[in-house]
Amino acid sequence: MLRIKVVGTGIHVPERVETAEQLASRIGRSAEWIRTRTGVGERRIADRPLEEMGASAARQALGDGPPPDVIVNVSTTPIQLIPDTSVFIQHALGYDGIPSFSIHATCLSFLVGLHTVGSLVHSGGYNRALLVSTETGTPFRDLAEAESAALLGDGAAAAVIERTPEGEESALLDFRMRTWPTGRDMAEFRGGGIRAQPWLPQHDPNDFLFRMKGTRIYRLAKGRLAELLFPMIAEAGLTPDSVDWVVPHQMSGPGVEAFVEAGFRRARLINLVNRFGNCIAASLPMALHEMAHRPECRRGDTIVLAGTGAGVSVACALLRW
Repeated sequence: MLRIKVVGTGIHVPERVETAEQLASRIGRSAEWIRTRTGVGERRIADRPLEEMGASAARQALGDGPPPDVIVNVSTTPIQLIPDTSVFIQHALGYDGIPSFSIHATCLSFLVGLHTVGSLVHSGGYNRALLVSTETGTPFRDLAEAESAALLGDGAAAAVIERTPEGEESALLDFRMRTWPTGRDMAEFRGGGIRAQPWLPQHDPNDFLFRMKGTRIYRLAKGRLAELLFPMIAEAGLTPDSVDWVVPHQMSGPGVEAFVEAGFRRARLINLVNRFGNCIAASLPMALHEMAHRPECRRGDTIVLAGTGAGVSVACALLRW
């Protein structure tokens, strides 16, 4: 158990909306196909640079409190390979001298960052940590691969973590993660690294587009996530029906709906897919921000955080709000 508390959350939602109808002709499918297959009715398209989106969400999360003593970028889409995206976020926030780095675990980046940085906060290594996930994946959609192109959206979210004060119960109660490299080809962006060098004769421009074998990754991840999730809540003395909130990575409409099929309450499941699509790593903290601002949300509530990522990786956590 990590005695940490999420003291603030923030979100940035771009103003530009792209509906299923607007995307349909570009990918050769109907709007109804997009909604039925992916659950996405519309998504947002980035209207500002990546670091400004992240800084906007971060300012909301920080509120009137003091600056953080560490800034951690928990995103998938980078501004460039070097320097790290967290440096640009710090600059956009107007800070100087704060240690900044990234934790990259594809769509699970925020959840892995919460556990990793939370461990440092719990141990006293940091007092006030800012996690920022800012994603602009829509420019890298492969429009010839209709299912993945219909999923992605842009957005940003942030959270501030501090050590839980004495007398309060907020805590990260459990965290579990597994990775199966047999799924390493199921969700890929090959460009940007040493594998696909743009100056080589065999360079393929399509390496700079996102590709995903959606059906295969869903089948593998759904079963593997259940193997982690149900023992975790059972060991905490909970059942799906007694968990206060479920905050998943917004992988797809069917992926989020699977939690209802598993026995979790629909009224306490945060589902943003229809409005925002899959905003990669930002989708889970965007959903957490949504939960935190629901009038029914109370300190002491139990929250399941869960998701999947390229690799294939699955992870889940139990948070006492």
